[in-house]
Amino acid sequence: MARIAGVDLPKNERIEIGLTHIFGIGRSLSKKILEEVKVNPDTRVKDLSDEDNVKIRTVIERDFRVEGDLRRDISMSVKRLTDIGCYRGIRHRLGLPLRGQRTKTNARTRKGPRKAVVGKKKEA
Repeated sequence: MARIAGVDLPKNERIEIGLTHIFGIGRSLSKKILEEVKVNPDTRVKDLSDEDNVKIRTVIERDFRVEGDLRRDISMSVKRLTDIGCYRGIRHRLGLPLRGQRTKTNARTRKGPRKAVVGKKKEA
């Protein structure tokens, strides 16, 4: 199993798809990396030579922020927004959508599952 940027890539995937398992690398970046290293995108991860593996690893480490570094940068950006108390920071803190969407009926992804509200007892 190929290990790149601290991530074990699935053996039977094409390398173009396998690289997308690394946080911070999508399809377009994957294509650029493989083009730079001159590796066929249809090659399976298990069929990569050690030399190709090293080339891909060096390009990623040299040119891109991935995995832990990227996660840390994102969390620091969010923390900065919440600390300065700007609109987006407040929305992060409250767990609400960051832009101007409707939240009365939608935004379930951001707000999480519905919480049941206890109603009043009916008088008999």
